[in-house]
Amino acid sequence: HLEAGHALCPTDVTGLEYLSTVYWHLKQDVSLSYLARRVSTSNPTSPESWICVGNCFSLQKEHDLALKFFQRSLTLSPSFTYAHTLSGHEYVSNEDFQSAITCFRSALTTDPSHYNAWYGLGAIYYRQEKFNLAGSHFERAINVNPTSSILYCHLGMVRQAEKRYFDALSALNKALEIERCNPQARYQMSTVLISLERYPEALESLYLVLDAAPREASVHFLIGKVHKKLGDSYKAMVHFVRA
Repeated sequence: HLEAGHALCPTDVTGLEYLSTVYWHLKQDVSLSYLARRVSTSNPTSPESWICVGNCFSLQKEHDLALKFFQRSLTLSPSFTYAHTLSGHEYVSNEDFQSAITCFRSALTTDPSHYNAWYGLGAIYYRQEKFNLAGSHFERAINVNPTSSILYCHLGMVRQAEKRYFDALSALNKALEIERCNPQARYQMSTVLISLERYPEALESLYLVLDAAPREASVHFLIGKVHKKLGDSYKAMVHFVRA
């Protein structure tokens, strides 16, 4: 819809910051580069234009340049929530967590319902092993966006780190209800089941992950470990070799 709207009215930049982020997630560098060049030339005073340019550099892992253009967007519109959030993610990529926290908090000041910023803060606290804070921020994000499989998956990871295994399974099951083929949620569920010594269930879950990622070494390694726990040395060795 965004692509069609932009084609019908090339001077209208409404929503193009989200279209550029879609291109970023899909790694469509040619489409993103074309969009960024076009809107920055035709609408240089629009904050959305510089989000597109920033996302273009972010996809190339030029995080400092991406930040430069996100900041240009904020110069044009200081209350542009999305620019604050994207700046936060770039600071995370540079491992400047304090600056990232400042950006995410600025985003929430302008829009308390911006779940992406709650997620960003939760992800930082998870990396810092501040699991109580991480969990509360992921829960705030879920309150805003209860249909996100990714958010439930990250909440499950926090509960697993806290050794709250049944709460972790609950969150991961919810993630898989929302998106049945979420391999990260399935993988995390497998590791929780291993912690609970529910090896046959873990093995079944891991083979589903393997279907989605047949060359993933960590999956083969875990399958090997579970087969070894179940006393099948031959299958364990097969998967250890593949890992």
